Amino acid sequence: MTFQTVTFALYLLIALFPGVIVHEYAHALVSDRLGDPTPRRWGRLTLDPRPHIDRFGTVVLPALLLLLVAVGAAFIPFAYGKPMPYEPSYLRNRERDETLVALAGPLANLAIAFVAGLVLRVVPCGELARFVLSVLFMNVVLFVFNLIPIPGLDGARIIAQFLHGRAQQVYVDANQYLPLFMLLVFFLLSAPILNIVSSISTWLSSLLGGSHCFLI
Repeated sequence: MTFQTVTFALYLLIALFPGVIVHEYAHALVSDRLGDPTPRRWGRLTLDPRPHIDRFGTVVLPALLLLLVAVGAAFIPFAYGKPMPYEPSYLRNRERDETLVALAGPLANLAIAFVAGLVLRVVPCGELARFVLSVLFMNVVLFVFNLIPIPGLDGARIIAQFLHGRAQQVYVDANQYLPLFMLLVFFLLSAPILNIVSSISTWLSSLLGGSHCFLI
């Protein structure tokens, strides 16, 4: 554990929490605009963190992963919010709109990362640059990780649109086991999945942030 690893973990924590909230709000906003009133009825059409917090996904899991980052372990922090209630039958064009709703969250994180990349290109090197870089990197990770087709994540909801019959039903029903899948990914099957996420996230961070990305 060093000063740099502790501050990096702290910066990631500061970036992670609002990244998750904006991600969930984007899902709710797009769903509402496409005709489904369910997120609004359940109080999810808000930037207030409270309706979006999942005790395991937003608190326990990121706390464990950021603790590992603080002690110098090569772990990628991740978090997710409470699953958003929505009713696809309300959507005007169900097949298209379900994909748009699923993409809304990751694209919101990518938009934050893009803005952070612009800021990073104009701020001088130092602690401010390290913080902005952490915001950039964390939102890129949220973008990339959520597109993995693990049941419960947005990538699985997109893939489910291309499945049919029993296969689609089984895949959709597995969404409820997201906490179990996260434990498997991070603590049992971490090497292949996290290596892919790390490689893509580092490349995309470098693309968006320019030469400052050597600070990671």
